[in-house]
Amino acid sequence: MSSTVAGLIQVGAILLVLALLWKPLGDYMARVFTSENHWRIEAAFYRVFRVDATTEQRWSTYAAGVLGFSFVSVILLYLMQRIQPLLPLGFDRGVDGNTVPAAMAFNTAVSFVTNTNWQSYVPETVLGHTVQMAGLTVQNVVSASVGIAVAIALIRGFVRHSTDRLGNFWVDLTRTVVRIMLPISFIAAIVLMAMGVVMSLRSGIDVVSVDGSSHTLPLAPTASQEAIKVLGTNGGGIFNANSAHPFENPNGLSNFFEYFLELVIPVALTRTFGTMVRNTRQGVVLAVVMGVIWLVFVALAWLSEANPNGPAAIAAGGAMEGKEVRLGIPSSILFAISTTGTSTGAVSSMHDSYTGGAGGITILNMLLGEVAPGGTGTGLYGILVLAIIAVFLAGLMVGRTPEYLGKKLGRVQVTAASISILAMPALVLIGTGLAIALPSTLDALNNDGSHGFSEVLYAYTSASNNNGSAFAGITVTSDFFQSTLGLAMLFGRFVPILAVLALAGSLAKQKRVEASAGTLPTDGVLFGVLVGGTIILVAALTFFPALALGPIAEALS
Repeated sequence: MSSTVAGLIQVGAILLVLALLWKPLGDYMARVFTSENHWRIEAAFYRVFRVDATTEQRWSTYAAGVLGFSFVSVILLYLMQRIQPLLPLGFDRGVDGNTVPAAMAFNTAVSFVTNTNWQSYVPETVLGHTVQMAGLTVQNVVSASVGIAVAIALIRGFVRHSTDRLGNFWVDLTRTVVRIMLPISFIAAIVLMAMGVVMSLRSGIDVVSVDGSSHTLPLAPTASQEAIKVLGTNGGGIFNANSAHPFENPNGLSNFFEYFLELVIPVALTRTFGTMVRNTRQGVVLAVVMGVIWLVFVALAWLSEANPNGPAAIAAGGAMEGKEVRLGIPSSILFAISTTGTSTGAVSSMHDSYTGGAGGITILNMLLGEVAPGGTGTGLYGILVLAIIAVFLAGLMVGRTPEYLGKKLGRVQVTAASISILAMPALVLIGTGLAIALPSTLDALNNDGSHGFSEVLYAYTSASNNNGSAFAGITVTSDFFQSTLGLAMLFGRFVPILAVLALAGSLAKQKRVEASAGTLPTDGVLFGVLVGGTIILVAALTFFPALALGPIAEALS
């Protein structure tokens, strides 16, 4: 069977599986957040941490909960790395003293708390099992859950009227962890172990190679972290090669299963949205927009990799540099587009080795705001913000006050939406400009010209969008990169969250407006085209100059 046919079968299979799970999983998540019953384990948590589960919060209080929880998480994870030598399951192959440097610890703590999982270190030589399990894996669960909680708060803003309450952050967080993330990731970890993913508390195993030399292969509790890193669209690998490592991703079946896990919750959340607003066609429109963008980007990147312009790649029949021979171009592309479109950041191939066209597509996929289909929760509230902008633009064209789901979109709502979508571009362009302008930072580039520029652009795009993947041709261990990329992750995560929660609060206060003859229908093909066009237009107008200096110039060279 040719790789092309195998790739097409994978595309059809992933679309079929997602379609089959879209309704049951989406409706289940809707029930999770609308049920008035608390599980016993949840009630026990509320008693221990003195949470009044019957009290709902204003948007500002909800936001304070998000920020407070995330701040404490950053501090705890930072301290765990700094005191690593004192922790059990010590590390015997790490850096001197096994203590993570301060700048690296800050960058890593921010990275995992913001669901970015950018890694400026080699995991198997820097972090021990305790930090990996009690630090990184825990944050993989809760940071993904925070994104879902914020998305649910925005949905309530559309559903409710004449109130200033959006729910309870601690209840939403707890239910997401207990009822969604832990059960699914537990099952996924067992499936991954059955496929050959390693799960061990040993530090390594000694082997003798064919030439008689001795080596130590590092081991780790991989399956548990692998499951939640892709399910929660986190992406941080327990090995430096990430999902290209055979211990994390041993075969084509595990590769398919991992990018399926990346996509399943973001896609199903569109059904959750439609169910909670009592109009499932609204969810269908958003799911179709996400799916069309994903398919177009898969096709463009696949075409670019299968038709390279270099003599060596042409002789090889495709751009195979940086790709696993066991996976091939189609499987690598499907993983790459899924991971950059879901804010996951895990990689099963080297994006730095992609052709100019395919590398540019991975960057553009993130620059769209990662809404195809986006991260857990972040993708849904991201595309809803862009839908609001689309409705506003349509209102300007026909001279009417825009309405969306029975809520008028005035100055407050459009301002909040604008802040949400403009924060990321500002961080990407300012960060890239600073890095290129400072002579001292250019030493970190392993390539010059347009490809070197693309490496810097990719780094700040990945950090500001909370993706975490990298071109990997750039060394980011200096204090400048550790600090600026850390700040890009923080602002890229929490500025949009604050804007979205403020938007949700303003929507919930409004009375519901009945649809009239002049109301734009938002559950049909026309609106889907409008939303998709807005997504592409905003990214194109904002980033075309930067893309022209990097991946476009490289692709045309």
